[in-house]
Amino acid sequence: MALHLHLLSDSTGETLEMIAKAALAQFENARVVRHFWPMVRSQQHLDRIVEELALHPGLVLYTLINPDNRARLEERCRALGIGHVAPLDPVTGVLEGYLGQIAGGRPGRQHVMDEAYFARVDAIQFTIAHDDGIGWEEWEEADILLAGVSRSSKTPTSIYLANRGYKVANIPLVVESPPPPHLFALRNPLVVGLTTAPRRLVEIRRNRLLSLNETVETSYVDQDRVEEEVALARRMFADNGWPVIDVTRRSIEETAAAIIKLYQEREARIAEGRQAGPGPRPI
Repeated sequence: MALHLHLLSDSTGETLEMIAKAALAQFENARVVRHFWPMVRSQQHLDRIVEELALHPGLVLYTLINPDNRARLEERCRALGIGHVAPLDPVTGVLEGYLGQIAGGRPGRQHVMDEAYFARVDAIQFTIAHDDGIGWEEWEEADILLAGVSRSSKTPTSIYLANRGYKVANIPLVVESPPPPHLFALRNPLVVGLTTAPRRLVEIRRNRLLSLNETVETSYVDQDRVEEEVALARRMFADNGWPVIDVTRRSIEETAAAIIKLYQEREARIAEGRQAGPGPRPI
């Protein structure tokens, strides 16, 4: 029997979706039917949702700031015998104690169009404009530059980082086409090398060619050639002291988290008055 999971939010519901996804990942083969209810800001809207709760009882996760709407939902859930949890309450309560102030109570506050919001938009625009080696003359403006052979997750990782507010450029390393010398003179960006197991890389490239209806075997998917590409990239990373991340068994999120950690460690060294240095050794 499937569990009906209702997610109610007076904002976009993005936070609730992430919480639910993280929690459900701990349960294998769980059958869950999700009901997503964003922008719940009136009692009329809430009442319509309660009708659906009665038809599909299960578990309710909610983030409602308005005290009247919140109390109404909790009352209806108790009357229907439905479990209901406000997952942010414990964290918010602890923060109030530590910070000595009451939470602002404004729905969607993390999505307001403030300076950080526009900085994130700027980061996304920069990253899209500097994908795949484009615009190398402006690489110095980047926060992070990713280098790696073709299909080593550079573009999706760049976009993910951009959504976190980082200006990212990336460049494919191709044996026949050396990167511009400008790459080796950069001072501002953290340059990170992405590498992967050659056998896995061949599989990814073959799948890519199949999606394009390409069936002719080329050096692009030749095992020996791919091994040479990866070895050349690794030598470049080592020669320049760039930190290296092996993405073979990492998700995009895990790769991005490792890059952010490297970036923050470098920024901390700079703030302490130490040289940024070449960064950690390959990982």
